[in-house]
Amino acid sequence: MEAVFDHVKGVVSVVSGYSGGDSDTAHSDQVETGRTGHAESVEITYDPSQITYGQLLKVFFAIAHDPTQLNRQGPDSGKQYRSVIFYAGDEQKRVAETYIRQLSAVRIFKHKIVTQVVPLAGFYPAEDVLQHYSEHHPTSSYVVQNDLPKLEALKARYPDLYR
Repeated sequence: MEAVFDHVKGVVSVVSGYSGGDSDTAHSDQVETGRTGHAESVEITYDPSQITYGQLLKVFFAIAHDPTQLNRQGPDSGKQYRSVIFYAGDEQKRVAETYIRQLSAVRIFKHKIVTQVVPLAGFYPAEDVLQHYSEHHPTSSYVVQNDLPKLEALKARYPDLYR
C-alpha cells in the first residue's frame, strides 16, 4: 500500500507501520503472528491544498487493496492484514463511513465491503528495512506481482493524481 501512496500527488510522506495494538508488540516478528491486535498500516501525511482526504480514500478503495477481503491483502492473510481505516478525528470518521456507505449503495464491488473504521490509538513505524520496500526492492517477486500492477492502475485510472 505504501508504494501506491508514495506516487499520489499531494502526499508528503508515507510511513509503513502498525496500528491497533500496543507499542511493545509493534515489531514485524510479533505482528506477523496475527495475535498482537495490530494491522499492518501506513501513516499518510498529505497537503490538503493539493489533495483531499476523500481523494485519498478513493485511491485506498479503488487501487491500494480489495476492501471486500476479510483479513487479507493480496497474497498475505491473517488479522494483521485486515482492511481498516484508523481515523484521527470525527471528520475523518464521518467522511470514511459516508464513502463506504456510498460505495455500498451503488454496489461498486461484487462482494460486501468489510473495511473497519476505528479510532487511531497509536501508530508505530515499522523497521527501517520495511520502509519504502518497493523502492528498495523493485525486482522482488512480491513487488513485481503486487505493487507494480497497482502503480500502473493508479497511473491509468487517476492520471491527475499520479506523480
